[in-house]
Amino acid sequence: MNILIPIFSVVKKELKIILRYPSWFISLIVWPIIFPFGYIFTAKALSGTEASSLVQFQSIAGTTDYVTYMLIGATIWMWNNMMLWIFGSSLRMEQMRGTLESNWLCPTPKISILFGYSITQFLISIVYISVSVLEFKIFYNFKFVGSPLLALLIMLVSVPSVYGLGFIFASLVLWVKEANSMVFLVRGIISIFCGITYPLAVLPNWMKNISKFIPMTHSVNALRAVISSGATIDDISKELNFLIISGITLMFLGIMAFFHTQRKAKNIGSLGHY
Repeated sequence: MNILIPIFSVVKKELKIILRYPSWFISLIVWPIIFPFGYIFTAKALSGTEASSLVQFQSIAGTTDYVTYMLIGATIWMWNNMMLWIFGSSLRMEQMRGTLESNWLCPTPKISILFGYSITQFLISIVYISVSVLEFKIFYNFKFVGSPLLALLIMLVSVPSVYGLGFIFASLVLWVKEANSMVFLVRGIISIFCGITYPLAVLPNWMKNISKFIPMTHSVNALRAVISSGATIDDISKELNFLIISGITLMFLGIMAFFHTQRKAKNIGSLGHY
């Protein structure tokens, strides 16, 4: 019970800030339309005058609906991008505000700060993904061939992996004291190795081998199989099992990384350093 009070205090504080300064509302409406736009129309231009290359695309991607294919990848990418910026840099923002050191002096578990940020970011993600799906249906004729509930299950199973990565990222940012370059690095790796806008079959073998160990690759593959091809839970059981195992592993590593950073920062007195 002691840990729940500071967790929800962080959630309450962050929601107050979000509602008091609603500039995020513009990006919430605009980004789901603008971000996939360049990829989709580039693909349309490269598909040929009579979409002749779609046959080859179908042979390696399993579908001719490249719009839905790219929208799914773009959604996972934007979800991770939001997590990296908002949640991953949470401790760094507290440090820059000068409040991290005072928070550390409170007689509560310090990891409650990250749990509070993760709940806040999860609530934001629910709103963002819901708005994105609605706008995709309006502007891009986004269609669900498979079960929306199974797609929701994949997203929920992906949560521990995403936020475990966020715990590790937040701890690293506190060490390096630089969020921007770290965000660009991590989201660049996700964009290249997870097949966000293209099938993994086009990657060299060594890159495909790396992509197999990234949880977002399995999230994207499972969502594409369900939404575009109507796959069942049995068809994506390998992806779900990997997401569950990687989620437990990354969450454990994330918590360990935080505790290690906490001890190190306390010993060297760097919590208040800008």
